[in-house]
Amino acid sequence: MSVVPSVDLQDFVSGDPKRKEKFIKEIGSAFENIGFVALRGHFLSDKLVDDLYEEIKNFFKLPQEVKDSYEIEGIGGQRGYTSFGKEHAKGKKEGDLKEFWHFGQYVEDNPILEKEYPANVMVKELSTFNEVGEETFKMLEKTAKYVLRALALHLNLEETYFDNYIKNGNSILRPIHYPPITYEPKNAVRAAAHGDINLITLLMGAHGKGLQVKNHDDEWVDAIAKPEELMINVGDMLSRLTNNKLKSTIHQVVNPPKELWGTSRYSVPFFMHPVSEMSLNCLENCIDEENPKLYDDITAGDFLHERLIELGLIKK
Repeated sequence: MSVVPSVDLQDFVSGDPKRKEKFIKEIGSAFENIGFVALRGHFLSDKLVDDLYEEIKNFFKLPQEVKDSYEIEGIGGQRGYTSFGKEHAKGKKEGDLKEFWHFGQYVEDNPILEKEYPANVMVKELSTFNEVGEETFKMLEKTAKYVLRALALHLNLEETYFDNYIKNGNSILRPIHYPPITYEPKNAVRAAAHGDINLITLLMGAHGKGLQVKNHDDEWVDAIAKPEELMINVGDMLSRLTNNKLKSTIHQVVNPPKELWGTSRYSVPFFMHPVSEMSLNCLENCIDEENPKLYDDITAGDFLHERLIELGLIKK
């Protein structure tokens, strides 16, 4: 497959059984074959998207010492600011050419998780930064819930199988700034080849070249969404749960041509995580003689902790 397929979430929520079934087949096939899909018909308004980009551009323009004041020690970068070059892909020593911010879950009716998760960090220099970030988080979480409902049906599970696992899940909204490149990078790219940790990722800002997906023929394919689309991909947790029936695809963000080094790039992935106690043990209906069990049993929380160590965000 050389092109990332495009689907419309409104087919799934339309109330029309034929349109709903069409969406389930399309997204199930895409996630089995390439692990990526471009999705329109989501719950983000144009105004909210515009407001978010304005807020994140304003944040990343702040003086470095101000941004650094929002980098919180001891929480593995799970909230607030992470400075340029600090994160690297699994197995890589070179830091990615990016800086980013993390908005985390807005816990409802669960005091235990409220204490478990780090608090969101408030930016006092920008009066509406946190408000716009929270609204974006909630609309992407709502979109992700319906995508996972479609995938549950594709996997012959109850439609709401994932609902209780993702309610108050350890999800993250990550506005990323890839600054202008000012010198020849040594073995470093904006985001080195990697698979995502979580269940699914919803990416805003995959417009224009940069994001590339590795298909099953080991070829890099440009993944370019239309302005009204989100790019959605399978993460390692969902791949593990489904015994690799749904594919977590390796992807990267390459550096632009030299004539465009002076430009910034912004993208905003939403990493949909479940609650920590969710079992990622391979589903029984994804194991058979032709597809033996590929992964050891583990919980989502333990798997996340292992990967944050591998990414250099948590020390052993």
